[in-house]
Amino acid sequence: MDDMRGRITKEGIRIYEDADFAGMREAGRIAALILDDVGPLVQPGVTTAEIDDFIRDEVARRGAASATIGYKGYQHASCISVNHVVCHGIPGAKKLADGDIANIDVTVVVKGWFGDTSRMYVAGTAPIKAQRLIEVTHEGLMRGIAAVKPGNTFGDIGHAIQSFVEANRMSVVRDFCGHGLGRVFHAPPNVLHYGRAGTGAVLEEGMFFTIEPMVNLGRPETKVLADDWTAVTRDKSLSAQYEHSIGVTAVGCEIFTLSPGGKFFKP
Repeated sequence: MDDMRGRITKEGIRIYEDADFAGMREAGRIAALILDDVGPLVQPGVTTAEIDDFIRDEVARRGAASATIGYKGYQHASCISVNHVVCHGIPGAKKLADGDIANIDVTVVVKGWFGDTSRMYVAGTAPIKAQRLIEVTHEGLMRGIAAVKPGNTFGDIGHAIQSFVEANRMSVVRDFCGHGLGRVFHAPPNVLHYGRAGTGAVLEEGMFFTIEPMVNLGRPETKVLADDWTAVTRDKSLSAQYEHSIGVTAVGCEIFTLSPGGKFFKP
């Protein structure tokens, strides 16, 4: 980390320089392109392992590296979380069924910069409640992003998400959060998706981090399965997640992982 530029805040958050935005922009673009391209593969009868194989090949084809292969022993190019799986679902041999919803999470490394993003997909036709969950989750993410500008706080982000989600009678997961990134996969700050407005560290131009709310149709509690990765809802309710990597600018923020094809919200 000695070659990193920029200063560190008292909360341990790195402040990057203007020139660093270009690196994050390219890493985010490639991650988003891969999620654009994988969409047509998410169909009933397809296994999550087949989807992961496609992603692995796409990462290599685009000249990037997978940040997840080898990370703490993980051996896949994506996390694929289906139905009541909240996050960190491991690709495997189980086939998607009609109406299944799935979050696909991809992180790539491009010239040392990390691009991290996830979005929701539907195999076949989603039930109405599942579609509504997806819509609320995406809108919650975008409301959190709208709160990002210098002088606001991380509590403002969490409050924007939580207040909207709970007004729609859904719940925000507390056990997982967004994170700082840049030339590292995970770094301060922890970006909570709930909280009180005006609390937490103050946002400054040059901060890079993810916002990635997980929203449950039922209660917010989760548990991690015996594989030490897969997190599920305790009440077996459906869960959804969207994630963007962003950088704080002088007047707001730049979203590094916007879909080049405009497909981010289309499940």
